[in-house]
Amino acid sequence: MSKKSEGGTSGSSSAGPDGVTVPLGEELLLIRGERSFLLVAKAASRFTLCIETPDDEYCLAVDPDDLIAVSMPEGGPIRQAYLMLELVRHYHIPLVVLPKDHPGSRRLSMVVSVAPEILLSCDIRRGTHPEQHLLCSSGEFSGVLLAGVGGGIMIKNLPSGVVVEHLDAENYSADKQQ
Repeated sequence: MSKKSEGGTSGSSSAGPDGVTVPLGEELLLIRGERSFLLVAKAASRFTLCIETPDDEYCLAVDPDDLIAVSMPEGGPIRQAYLMLELVRHYHIPLVVLPKDHPGSRRLSMVVSVAPEILLSCDIRRGTHPEQHLLCSSGEFSGVLLAGVGGGIMIKNLPSGVVVEHLDAENYSADKQQ
């Protein structure tokens, strides 16, 4: 697995309230805590993404610098998050929003958000928020803000001890045998 740690953001890091800008091109950014992680990539192209709610459907214009973030609040296989990210980024699979009282929300191992700026929160129920600027996370990432900027990603309120790594998407490609 090809990993490149970002200078200053590998190992124990603290971006603080002012944040840190991490360069990001076609590769993936893995933000890993003790128990959970986020996998983040740029959308890389302009497309329309449909959001399916219990009562309606609406379409969101996605720009190349917008972020696609997959949160796995209990952790799990990075490859699983990668596949979900690619379904959205390259195949534009619609996102489904469950009603707030839906029992299936407890079984979601990962959730996705697509937006120019994404705020992570542990105070929301998984899969029940159509607002793409808000993403369910574990408590260790609550309050982290991700923002797509030209040539990279701005990360604010990153807790200490979090590891930020660039991952080569080729290593997670569904076309390669693992």
